[in-house]
Amino acid sequence: MSDIERTLSIIKPDAVERNLFEKISDILKKNNLKIEKNKKLQISKEEAAEFYKEHQSKPFYERLCNYLSSGPIVVMELSGENAISKYRDIMGATDPKKAENNTIRQLYGISIDKNSVHGSDSKSSAKRELEFFFNN
Repeated sequence: MSDIERTLSIIKPDAVERNLFEKISDILKKNNLKIEKNKKLQISKEEAAEFYKEHQSKPFYERLCNYLSSGPIVVMELSGENAISKYRDIMGATDPKKAENNTIRQLYGISIDKNSVHGSDSKSSAKRELEFFFNN
């Protein structure tokens, strides 16, 4: 049975800087994920810290917050059948060197930190993350 879900996608500063929005959008559309909403913005370090607060005990937390707030990002609300797991598959592994061929991170990621995209990892994360950026 199909389950239409909504999930958050962030095109991170490294990918925005390289103008990859259209290329990433094409990958999403080819995989039957619909971009319901999108906006380009820059968040503060404090907003990044709030967004990533579940990671605050991890060693990479500070780098993550600094990076996400380092330049413009594009946030998107995606919808589609099993959108959360489908988008995570399309993104590929966090480390671009370990990502499957033709995933977004394998194609465009620079490093484990500058891996071009973020996606929600569960229904509860998707709900919280979409509310964070879209108040919906």
